[in-house]
Amino acid sequence: MSIVYTLIILCVLVLVHEFGHFAVAKLNGIYVEEFAIGMGPKLFSWGKGETIYSIRALPIGGFVKMVGEEEESDNERAFCNKGVLARMAVTFAGPAMNFIFAIVFFMIAFMYFGSPASNGLIGSVYDGYPAAAAGLQPGDVLVALDDKPVDNWDEISAFMQNAQVGQQVEIGWQRGGEFFSASAVLAANESGQPVLGITQGVARADVLGSIKRGFATTVEFTVLVLTSLWQMISGAMAVEVAGPVGMVSMVGEYADVGLMYLFLFAGVLSVNLGVMNLLPIPALDGSRLVFLLIEGIRRKPIDRDKEAMVNFVGFVLLMTLMLVVTYCDIERLLK
Repeated sequence: MSIVYTLIILCVLVLVHEFGHFAVAKLNGIYVEEFAIGMGPKLFSWGKGETIYSIRALPIGGFVKMVGEEEESDNERAFCNKGVLARMAVTFAGPAMNFIFAIVFFMIAFMYFGSPASNGLIGSVYDGYPAAAAGLQPGDVLVALDDKPVDNWDEISAFMQNAQVGQQVEIGWQRGGEFFSASAVLAANESGQPVLGITQGVARADVLGSIKRGFATTVEFTVLVLTSLWQMISGAMAVEVAGPVGMVSMVGEYADVGLMYLFLFAGVLSVNLGVMNLLPIPALDGSRLVFLLIEGIRRKPIDRDKEAMVNFVGFVLLMTLMLVVTYCDIERLLK
């Protein structure tokens, strides 16, 4: 199932990315020859209008083949014969769709599955533990411990870390607008740590709230990815990269925890894909945007043979990096 989930997530991310290029190309009247999901030999294809749609054997990417994208063309609808702004819009549309779908993934997670509550909402109360004996129920909101107010689960966790097994604690909670309190003696869990026997609750957001949180979370992870990249480049943190094999392992772990975390992880992957494609690395969208920006400033196209050579070298290096990362993933799993 981990492999199935991974393939579904990858296909969705690639599909929306390439659809961004495809849709904006069509809006600008560019002749699109093929819309492909996957790389390598065709498994099957079908034609609709002037475009061939295909599914290819290797689920590691996809592409939109446009007339005049890599070569000169006399066709007035060719990519190369459109204005710089139109070509930049087509190029940027792919990563933009990944950011949009990151928001969608986060929205689904927050609205349908919920997210860990920001206050002291209680999710579960385990029988035989102090909280149950004190009368707490799922849905109660913990607001005080030893007469000290607690506003969130970080504060609850901090209190428990400094507590002792057998310690008597005064618990305050709210239920339906009413305040309750009771004393409880902290018990020990399997690791010998003091516990009340409760878990953090999950809160579901409404449509507007989920949109706001989805957008904010996308911005937050975009900044986090960029910061992490800079720290890895500068040597401030170790280089940590995962390939397809590593992704299968991570997707499996998140799926075991729950669908909410799987959707959150898919959103994080979508942000990563959007950011990575905007980096000025040859063969990626970011590199093409740089070439188009230079062309716009110079008001003169860059030699297509030179641009094609740079992109080819970049593609070879990216494929080599993927093989190396995959080898490291397998070695890590075996260890």
